[in-house]
Amino acid sequence: MPNPNLTPELLAAALQGLEAQRARLDAHIAEVKRMLGARPQKPAAQAEAPKPRRKMSAAARKRIAVAQKKRWAEIHRKQAAAAQKAKQPAAAAKAPRPKRKMSAAGRRRIVEATRKRWAEYRRQKAEAAKAEGPAAPKKAAAKKTAKKAGAKGPKKALV
Repeated sequence: MPNPNLTPELLAAALQGLEAQRARLDAHIAEVKRMLGARPQKPAAQAEAPKPRRKMSAAARKRIAVAQKKRWAEIHRKQAAAAQKAKQPAAAAKAPRPKRKMSAAGRRRIVEATRKRWAEYRRQKAEAAKAEGPAAPKKAAAKKTAKKAGAKGPKKALV
């Protein structure tokens, strides 16, 4: 709904003030860009029109197409030759080696060495236990004696 207090003179003055503000803001923006090292850009109205594209004749396009087809044919010919060469018996000559198996004697040596290492480990553990001295009485036994002593004594009254 139009405002009846807005006269054409008032609107013209507002437009003039806003354009002046825009000019000041554009000047400030250009100054900040200059400080940042950016080059000043031309407004869109002053920018150069794009150059018209060059046109190629039909004969030139045909020559380019024929040359590209020739290049692709050469690439496909080389790939086909490589595939054919891979199918030849030379590939069969390079069969994978059979999986190696361990001899019984080798397995026996490994088992004996493992047993020897475990025996040494257990021996060292036993020596360490002897060096500590007699083992402390088990806590479970101490709990049993405490229960027995408590059972004989007077019971506390529940309050």
